[in-house]
Amino acid sequence: MSKRVSPFNSPLETGVRALSILEAAHPKGCDLQRLVELDYLVVHSGDVGGPASLHAPLPMRAGELLVRREIIEKGLLLMASRGLVDRVASPEGILYRASEAAAPYMAALSAPYSIELRARANWAVQEFGNMNTDAIRTITQRFFEKWASQFQPGQLYGPTA
Repeated sequence: MSKRVSPFNSPLETGVRALSILEAAHPKGCDLQRLVELDYLVVHSGDVGGPASLHAPLPMRAGELLVRREIIEKGLLLMASRGLVDRVASPEGILYRASEAAAPYMAALSAPYSIELRARANWAVQEFGNMNTDAIRTITQRFFEKWASQFQPGQLYGPTA
């Protein structure tokens, strides 16, 4: 029996999203945590007053923040293995940067989703690129706290007798 692989949130999809962010930020690099935060904002840009979100506004989407780091890291490794992302040691730790091959690769992606993805990545980098990662995390944390509050016992089962 063969294992089915979903194209959604696969290393390829998350790698292309991370690459779009890195290309928008070029020549600056981003550490993994910053990419996690920016990726959430790219996908759910409508949550923060930006352009319409790329993905449907599912009620529990803030929970994505819990699993996003690992899948983005896998995506970055895939993009690095293809020469599209460079890993750079810096005083702050490991940074990821779009390689010189990234711009032509991204320009070759012409599907409507790819075009919208690049537009959201450019928007996110322009809007949040000058903020430090903790400030961006404060923004995304609000969505996580709202999501987590939906699981309070009184709200989950209704009032108790």
